Amino acid sequence: MNAIINDIEIIKTKTTKINDVDFDDLKFGHVFSDHMLECDFKDGKWHTPKVVPYAPISLDPSAKIFHYGQSVFEGMKAYKDNDENIWLFRPLDNFKRLNISSKRLAIPELPENYFMDGLKTLLKVDSEWIPKKDGSSLYIRPFVFASGNGFHASPADAYKFIICTAPSGAYFAGEVRVLIEETYSRSANGGVGFAKAGGNYAGQFYPTQLAIEKGYQQVIWTDDNTHEYIEEAGAMNIFVRINDTLITGPTSDRILDGITRKSIIELAKSENIPVEVRKISVAEVVEAARNGSLKEMFGAGTAAVISPIAGFGYKNEDFDLPELEDTYASYLKKRITDIQTNKTEDPFGWRYKVEK
Repeated sequence: MNAIINDIEIIKTKTTKINDVDFDDLKFGHVFSDHMLECDFKDGKWHTPKVVPYAPISLDPSAKIFHYGQSVFEGMKAYKDNDENIWLFRPLDNFKRLNISSKRLAIPELPENYFMDGLKTLLKVDSEWIPKKDGSSLYIRPFVFASGNGFHASPADAYKFIICTAPSGAYFAGEVRVLIEETYSRSANGGVGFAKAGGNYAGQFYPTQLAIEKGYQQVIWTDDNTHEYIEEAGAMNIFVRINDTLITGPTSDRILDGITRKSIIELAKSENIPVEVRKISVAEVVEAARNGSLKEMFGAGTAAVISPIAGFGYKNEDFDLPELEDTYASYLKKRITDIQTNKTEDPFGWRYKVEK
């Protein structure tokens, strides 16, 4: 058990930006709160985190992040209930996954207390930035990157761990239609697909842009070898409902072990919704769409929680999903968000209170 850090330095901003923010009209990830957490790795160890005013970062042009891409991140949210209590959702899972990602990219792993105590200190300093409007939250972005200098192709000798926060509204708005990818791959066996590495997302942008030009909003990624199996939906895990069974692919070197994904599986099982974790072929999904047994498809991730898919394209053919009154997507999303925002009991122990 890591000891609590009692000496986190707090340097507060001289002028707040909060009065210039319209909390009734928040775009996702466009407005940033007053402070951020900063922590440096140098001389072979992580140094005590500190809370500082949100500001640009100065880096040498030879910093290895620019040349060799050592960068990992997480996505989290903080919520505030009607009694002004601050809540997180499974934060230790985010901490553990950040270190799993870091290890794969040869980045020094963070101590748990640096992550948790630093995060809680930051949230207390910027507690007024946590919106209470339904559908809104304080999005939290922890990330680590190589700040050490040099052109030699090797791991850096210095790193920065930063947590920034952004009061945000809904991630997706409107109907989402996706294109099943037949050419490009998100990741490969033995690669870094299971890590939240910045480069994974950079590689997604071009194929996604091609899909957007065809009239879709996102890409359904398929396996790198045969493109016969669906694996993820854009930057999210994917679920498919055939008849009454909810199906999602197993995690692997290529598929992120999503925290929302794990929560949906556990919650669905507790509600006696049939769940299968197995490979899902494109052919199976297309056939289910043709015979009417495909009821739902949705993406799952921190930012949107659950994002329903209205239809998909494959081999120049479009398929519409049925418009159901009662969907697994809407039911599971409400159950999860009610737990996150302290509106209902939490039988799973997922909710984490930030003590004042």
